[in-house]
Amino acid sequence: MRRIFVLLIIAAFFTQPIHAAGHEGTLAQIKQSGKVRIGFRENQPPMSFVDNNGKPAGYSVDLCVRIVNEVKNTLGRDDITVEYIPVSSTNRFAALADNKIDILCGATTKTISRGEKVDFTQLTFVTGASLLSLKDNGVGGISALQGKKVAVSKGTTTIDALKAKLEESVSDAKVVPVDSAKAGLQALIKGEVDAFSADQVVLIGLVLTHEGDEKFAIASDIFSFEPFALAVRRNDSDFRLLADRVLSQLNRSGQITPIYSKWFGKFTKKVPPLLEAMYVLNSTPE
Repeated sequence: MRRIFVLLIIAAFFTQPIHAAGHEGTLAQIKQSGKVRIGFRENQPPMSFVDNNGKPAGYSVDLCVRIVNEVKNTLGRDDITVEYIPVSSTNRFAALADNKIDILCGATTKTISRGEKVDFTQLTFVTGASLLSLKDNGVGGISALQGKKVAVSKGTTTIDALKAKLEESVSDAKVVPVDSAKAGLQALIKGEVDAFSADQVVLIGLVLTHEGDEKFAIASDIFSFEPFALAVRRNDSDFRLLADRVLSQLNRSGQITPIYSKWFGKFTKKVPPLLEAMYVLNSTPE
């Protein structure tokens, strides 16, 4: 028994350091590398996209920039740089899990099942899925999809919500999976589909950033609840706490409102009541 006990102690001694080294925190990695790797979506305006100057931009990107500023303050390092890494709807969570990015900035819905792969900050936005169509062939809601084709991005919560709603309405509409919001918009313009479904805020961004926006129509109906958050690696409470501290400070101080106005002011000057309530609820005291 004594020999078995000694062997167990030796095994624990040698395996514990290896286990700890494999789980180095994000802040420690940033301190060592001197950079923060931001994963972002290239075609999800106004949340996350590439602007006319070829630079990452958007509501979520602005929030991540504030988090990087706090990383610099926490580490006492003004020389921390940012590396922007494009991700897609299908590889974004793997990019976090595989340590290719440090934070995911886009239009990412926080769900319990996704919590098995990544951790999330507190909520940053709330919206819901809707439909984009051409005005000449306006699609006002789910019931109007009968006999039509509707595009939706792969790997999103919208595709499941859309299929469920079509099933509820006993619709024969055909769901056409596409690789991105940009691909969905192009399919709509070319007449390959009758509508494109995505989070309403993403549809608004697509219209606002496309020439000839007057030819599009966005359905007023919202058929899902989509709470957005920034995603980080699992079991890294220090980095998640830092991000939450920044978001809470923006909400408490009211500085989140100018960020909202910057990206949504062209569409609406007033913060929607549900989003306003989310800002208040996430004004967590320091």
